[in-house]
Amino acid sequence: MAEHNDLGKEGEVRASLYLLLRGYHILARNWRGADCEVDIIADDYGEVVFVEVKTRMQHGEVLPEEAVTANRMYRMSRAAEEFLAANRLRENPFRFDIIALTKDGENWKLRHLKQAFLFRPKKPVRPQ
Repeated sequence: MAEHNDLGKEGEVRASLYLLLRGYHILARNWRGADCEVDIIADDYGEVVFVEVKTRMQHGEVLPEEAVTANRMYRMSRAAEEFLAANRLRENPFRFDIIALTKDGENWKLRHLKQAFLFRPKKPVRPQ
């Protein structure tokens, strides 16, 4: 497996542990909808939380959370609709979070951005 895939998987494990230690209940990991995968879906005291995990090495020029594009947000919102409907959770409150991790040698930094974006952003327009 490529090194960046290993880094991403380790980031997802660390993000899941972080959430568990804060009282979240993990409903699903790597849940696949029609056209999108959601890294973590968790319950935060009755609120369904759709989490995008972004992991980068410290020497990168872009913060991990900056890699969550409008297209990704749109696709996550569609996947959220699908998950809520399939699990009869449409009436539950929900939000979209980003967990951004950076690794510098053996040291990790984690930032949890709650309500990182709003539900159902407009479909992004691709430049011509």
